Amino acid sequence: MLHSQSYINISFFQPASFLMIGIPGLEAIHGWISIPFSCMYTVALTGNCLILLAVRRTPSLHQPMYYFLSMLALTDVGLTLSTMPTTLAVLWFDHRLIAFNACLVQMFFLHSFSVVESSVLLAMSFDRFVAISNPLRYAAVLTNNVIIRIGLAIVARATVSLFPVPFLLKRLNFCPGKILLSHSFCFHADVMKKACADITVNILYGLYVVLSTVGVDSLLIVLSYTLILHTVIGLASPKERIRTLNTCVSHILAVLVFYIPVIGVSMIHRFGRHLPQIVHALIAYVYLVVPPVLNPIIYSVKSKPIREAMLRVLREK
Repeated sequence: MLHSQSYINISFFQPASFLMIGIPGLEAIHGWISIPFSCMYTVALTGNCLILLAVRRTPSLHQPMYYFLSMLALTDVGLTLSTMPTTLAVLWFDHRLIAFNACLVQMFFLHSFSVVESSVLLAMSFDRFVAISNPLRYAAVLTNNVIIRIGLAIVARATVSLFPVPFLLKRLNFCPGKILLSHSFCFHADVMKKACADITVNILYGLYVVLSTVGVDSLLIVLSYTLILHTVIGLASPKERIRTLNTCVSHILAVLVFYIPVIGVSMIHRFGRHLPQIVHALIAYVYLVVPPVLNPIIYSVKSKPIREAMLRVLREK
């Protein structure tokens, strides 16, 4: 009996750390590759922080639409900070090791911020729907208290959905020789494949989280815009239709920037095992790095009030 227990303890293995990679096949030029990555991270952090400051310091932007934009900017800051330390450590210093528990923590925050971003985009589509379909009741429906509750619900949803994921991975027996990850950060689909155990529960729960969050959100966003289009078509003046649709352009672009890479990552992890490793890495970087970079650019270009408020913040500095 004692011998059996001893065997069980010895046979259960969890690595002290994982080994990350940057961009497979391009290790020799990681120093050069770090330059555009550093620029993108700088743009993401600067642009999103500028949006937060602009909304905070401009009373005319204290409206539901800009509060939701602030939530999006804050989420993008969190998403950027989730991947930036390990990515730049790999590219700058070739520091590739990440402790097992640190990997699980990074994975939790990385996926949590992704779920939050999806939820915020859904909230923004609801904001556009109310503003266009029922403009007279807009301020009455989206009060400050309602917006705070929506924000808290978004955070709670992401936390509850992702909280079990690290613990489901902690229970697995890992292979001593399989510690090389496919990215410069910890991705759930990547980490669980390093286990030498049945990962059916992990796969099913991961699929449930994706479908119940990003999947449901995307369907509700499509429904929102279907109802918005129905309202816009009912407007008498073509000029009024174009003006109304123009208020949605920034949000539509933000939705496309987020959801297209999400779909790409999901498809590649499930059906693209035969593809070169570099394709997996690049799609993951597009998914996690590009939206926080592009969102501030989209809103500063397409929204005159945001652009002017951001310029005021820069002039004050």
